[in-house]
Amino acid sequence: MSILISLLFACQIPWIPQDELTGEGEIQYRLIAFYNVENLFDIRRDSSILDMDRTPAGKDKWTLERYQLKIAHLAEVISGLGSILDKKGPDIIGLCEVENYDVLNDLISHPLLREIQYRIIHYNSPDERGIDVALLYREDSFFPVSFKSRRLLLYNLDGERDYTRDVLIVGGWLDDEAVHFLVNHWPSRSGGKARSNENRLRAARLNLGMIDSIRRSHPDSGIIGMGDFNDNPDDDSMYKVLKAKSKGEAKSNTSLFNPMIRIFRKGGGSLAYRNRWSLFDQFYLGTTYLERQRTQWTYLTAGIFSPDYLRLSRGPYKGYPFRTYAGGRYNGGYSDHFPVYLVLFKED
Repeated sequence: MSILISLLFACQIPWIPQDELTGEGEIQYRLIAFYNVENLFDIRRDSSILDMDRTPAGKDKWTLERYQLKIAHLAEVISGLGSILDKKGPDIIGLCEVENYDVLNDLISHPLLREIQYRIIHYNSPDERGIDVALLYREDSFFPVSFKSRRLLLYNLDGERDYTRDVLIVGGWLDDEAVHFLVNHWPSRSGGKARSNENRLRAARLNLGMIDSIRRSHPDSGIIGMGDFNDNPDDDSMYKVLKAKSKGEAKSNTSLFNPMIRIFRKGGGSLAYRNRWSLFDQFYLGTTYLERQRTQWTYLTAGIFSPDYLRLSRGPYKGYPFRTYAGGRYNGGYSDHFPVYLVLFKED
């Protein structure tokens, strides 16, 4: 127990009040993360998607050397996330802006991650640029039993289909508890927030429908959503439609808890644009994770992972995420987003 306490203090994770523990068993922790990896493309041309810029002959001059450095950088971040709980990496991590299964396999095969033996759940989505969402998991922490993708149907003003990312739904067992993960990458704010707002409202309604379906068919399952929602915690899509709210506001069994609201209200952000921080990378949880029981997974904390090496160290954008590309120029960085994480605990 003393080792666990030391780790928690070292990682600046809030300690569990002693009156919540029985002292009868060991405390276990599970680390769940999400990361927008900023256009993880291979270097091959795929004629079915708009990936011509991310090829050696394309506008971005996306060479094998640049691709391999990107893989190494992302492996460094995922491995670094594990240090939050003295692990080699998160137990589960959702990703977005990945091109295909091959880039995911290259990522988990990197020496920094190979020993973890992550498994991949991924579907190709109809997004025009070919970017998808995916879930990586450790077999000793999570056992998937079902996975599927749900299509978000959008249409432009001319009635033509606007192709975007699917939502990935993965059901399984987090150790001995049923849980469904929903991995999202909602439509962007291209054309302006107001003009694109309806697309994210539709994405929120799609999530709400999936959550209702899970609750009807699997009433004992926990629900954990994650993603780049392209909206902040207080925007209508998250707060009014999805009703993902703060701990004090999420009071009913059908409510959703958004642990990132507190961070956002204190000025925290996972990406920056025009001198303004946003927190588009978020989680939402069913309120069962707020109900403390000795043998049940319970929410402990959430945060933004932003060590110095992920930030620009100088210039007018000092402190911003150290991107791979910025203004059309290759920077050789990591991503334009910081990853986010949450911690669950239980006492055996």
